[in-house]
Amino acid sequence: MRAEARDVFQLALMEINREETRRRVEQELERARIYKMVGFVRRETQQTPSYEPRYHGATNTTSNQIENVAIFNVDTEARLKQAYDRVNAALRGLSRMEKDIINMRYLDEEDVQDFNVYNELALSERSYYRRKSRALYKMAFAMRLEVFIGEETA
Repeated sequence: MRAEARDVFQLALMEINREETRRRVEQELERARIYKMVGFVRRETQQTPSYEPRYHGATNTTSNQIENVAIFNVDTEARLKQAYDRVNAALRGLSRMEKDIINMRYLDEEDVQDFNVYNELALSERSYYRRKSRALYKMAFAMRLEVFIGEETA
């Protein structure tokens, strides 16, 4: 058996840690919602110097505050934009009802509870939770956020 086929076969036999997978997807959806609402708040450099004496030995390193802030701003904004785009790409793979559930529950501007969503969509509670769960797991696989039992959690 080829190494790739063996890895895929072993992956199919592993059991998914449902709680950790759901938590990761919800965390990613929360980041996407905040980015959608607020965007990225850039850091700025400190304008006034510190007049406190600093007693330390020579480190032979220089600190360039402007460079550090610029790197942080560019890298963080790119990472948030990439995560937001990944969520949108995963949403495109869902059915209409699943998209509505995820958008209303996680991506709308205000914090909406589950019972508000299933009442507005005219779904039974049981049907809502089944569809929501299915949508979250589809998104987990699309965004590669699934966690398997026995895997280290980050």
